[in-house]
Amino acid sequence: MPLLEIACFNPESALLAQAHGASRVELCAEQVLGGVTPLLSDFISVKSKLSIPINVMIRPRGGGFVYSAAERERMKREIEMFGREGVDGFVFGVLTAEGKVDGDACRELLGRTAGRKCTFHRAFDEIPEEEMEDALEELIELGFTSVLTSGGRKNAIEGKEVLARLVRRARGRIEIIVGGGVRSGNLDVLIESTRAEAFHSSAVVGEGDVASGEEVERLRGLLR
Repeated sequence: MPLLEIACFNPESALLAQAHGASRVELCAEQVLGGVTPLLSDFISVKSKLSIPINVMIRPRGGGFVYSAAERERMKREIEMFGREGVDGFVFGVLTAEGKVDGDACRELLGRTAGRKCTFHRAFDEIPEEEMEDALEELIELGFTSVLTSGGRKNAIEGKEVLARLVRRARGRIEIIVGGGVRSGNLDVLIESTRAEAFHSSAVVGEGDVASGEEVERLRGLLR
């Protein structure tokens, strides 16, 4: 069965995600910033109540994905902190000033994860389209197990052709997680056009930042 990952900006959404059929939770904070590292207390509160895996976003701030030495050190500390509390995996990404995967920085962060599965997040969408397939090979070599992407476009529907090429290039060596405006109203098109086996949505419908349980159920139903 294809994977359904729900991006949760608060503990309430994480509980709703599990109750309505999510495969995995990506826990983060600050929807308005596109997601940053959540509070450790929020992770601890949901960890004891969830049986599905929880991946935690490690992102020190909103904005771009070029980080200072101090920010990278903070990210390392956060990885170790969540690791001690039993997180299942991590979601992060670092780019160079030239818009390429920062292999050295990513390698340092991966080295702190104790072998947990790691997703390179939508920093990937900042990479020029013509360089994405080479970047994908670099992520595989580094040891990332998945990459979250909209195909470099504003949303996954606009990037569906690029996503399809990335899925073909990956050939099962790394999981392509389709994200960016994924909702039940467009999931059928994305399944058919990309042939991906993993999809990512906040399942937020309307105002606010709390997932809709009904939307999670609709998404899950389409992926059966």
